[in-house]
Amino acid sequence: MCLLLGAAGVGKTLLVKRLQKLSSGDGKGDLGDPPPTRPTVGTNLTDIVAHRKITIRELGGCMSPIWSSYYGNCHSLLFVMDASNPTQLSASCVQLLGLLSAEELAKASVLILFNKIDLPCYMTVEEMKSIIRLPDIIACAKQNIATAEISARDGTGLAAVLLWLQEQHR
Repeated sequence: MCLLLGAAGVGKTLLVKRLQKLSSGDGKGDLGDPPPTRPTVGTNLTDIVAHRKITIRELGGCMSPIWSSYYGNCHSLLFVMDASNPTQLSASCVQLLGLLSAEELAKASVLILFNKIDLPCYMTVEEMKSIIRLPDIIACAKQNIATAEISARDGTGLAAVLLWLQEQHR
């Protein structure tokens, strides 16, 4: 099981839809126009085929107070941050710290995704890492943590996310 978490509006639903299309046989070429999405109320389960079936459980951002109910059986964690929304960054950092301190997630591999790099007002990964002091977070965390810049809208970086998922779920 892979958990997909992040604040409301960071692009989790579009990300999982794009990963599903990319992992399917017809996803080798152009991803096409972004599919319509609506805010997730509750949870969505999506299967991705990346050499083997990986189930991604997306939890709505508004569910963050009860995310811990879903930590059991979590092998990997995708945590999405909105690179175009600096006002949301501190709240996302607090959420991330809560996840990394959860005992049930101590052995989960974590991929932090800086989404929405296609927007003209996005912050660079270096800026975001500096603001949230990510090197310090990584140094103190029990988990193996990686980062990636992505655009769920145009598909930038999604092949690397799929590869990361494959490596974590061998």
